[in-house]
Amino acid sequence: MKKLCLLGSTGSIGTQTLDIVRMYPQDFSVRSLAAYSSIDLLEKQIREFRPARVCVYSEERAAELKIRVSDTETKVLSGMEGLIECATDAETDIVLGAIVGMIGIRPTIEAIRAGKDIAIANKETLVTAGHLIMPLVEEKRVRLLPVDSEHSAIFQCLHGEENNPLSRILLTASGGPFRGRKREELVSVRPEDALKHPNWAMGAKITIDSSTLVNKGLEVMEARWLFNASYDEIEVVLQPQSVIHSMVEFRDGAIKAQLGTPDMHIPIAYALFYPDRRPCKGGNLDFKTLSGITFEQPDTEVFEALPLAYQVGRKGGNAPTVFNAANELSVAKFLRGELPYLGIVENIKKALDEVEFIAHPTLDEVLYTEKRTQEVLR
Repeated sequence: MKKLCLLGSTGSIGTQTLDIVRMYPQDFSVRSLAAYSSIDLLEKQIREFRPARVCVYSEERAAELKIRVSDTETKVLSGMEGLIECATDAETDIVLGAIVGMIGIRPTIEAIRAGKDIAIANKETLVTAGHLIMPLVEEKRVRLLPVDSEHSAIFQCLHGEENNPLSRILLTASGGPFRGRKREELVSVRPEDALKHPNWAMGAKITIDSSTLVNKGLEVMEARWLFNASYDEIEVVLQPQSVIHSMVEFRDGAIKAQLGTPDMHIPIAYALFYPDRRPCKGGNLDFKTLSGITFEQPDTEVFEALPLAYQVGRKGGNAPTVFNAANELSVAKFLRGELPYLGIVENIKKALDEVEFIAHPTLDEVLYTEKRTQEVLR
């Protein structure tokens, strides 16, 4: 039985992960849970799964939860120290990192140092600190298992191909709700418009990122680290039906693709059970009702975030951190009605111009860059 630490248990990935735990109680026990501030759902999870400890990042909300669950044996922690305590627990076998944002970096690094396998859904961690994490993964000989549907697809395509180096990664994208729109049509976009993803049910932040193609840019940077690929070897292709989750081309010209329904239960289960496959809630793809699978090239003039992400990734250093931190802050402002939709990418450009470049940032410098970016954009 695997003992699981789930960081981000109340979000979209976290709740779907617990669906799988419910399906296979003989295979998993929940050792610890963590959330940012959603204590109503977290309390229900505590009473169902009886974890040894939980962490609420917000100290105020953690204090409230501690009172609520005082009749249980679950220890309630808070802040970064609490996240790290959950991630490094001696009895934990695997840590699934599904926290949104850069607060996932330090718990992930400490979990790796403690010898834990990592199922990673927190792409910001590799985007901003991949240069620190990948050598540590190799040193500690732990598994780093991708959970994002696209990276899971690539991972699945590469399984059994250790002696066959890839020549190209074809990273697919749906194109989001504004595929085919002109720039002038995006000026008046409201949050409720951008939150209507055509295929996937996701959290608010990642849904906005998908609409701007910032998410795909972050995934390009993540793929560079996960699969030791150059940016010239990673190509983004629009696949509007979200049936092909990504593809890999090998040197003989053969291409392997992973297909399936647009449901995150499938890649989550693959990471948790790797290298085995188990039935899950994802369902089966019905080719009798599938009208077609089509491909398009992304419009990089309208969706400037994608080519900008390639530039930032090639530059390296702390530039990816600036890109990510500027986007996080800007998306939050957009969702609150404080920033126009096109202002998200404009803010990213502004931060890249104004935040000082660090070629080989330490972890402290990565975290400093995040704060400096926030200062520039406030």
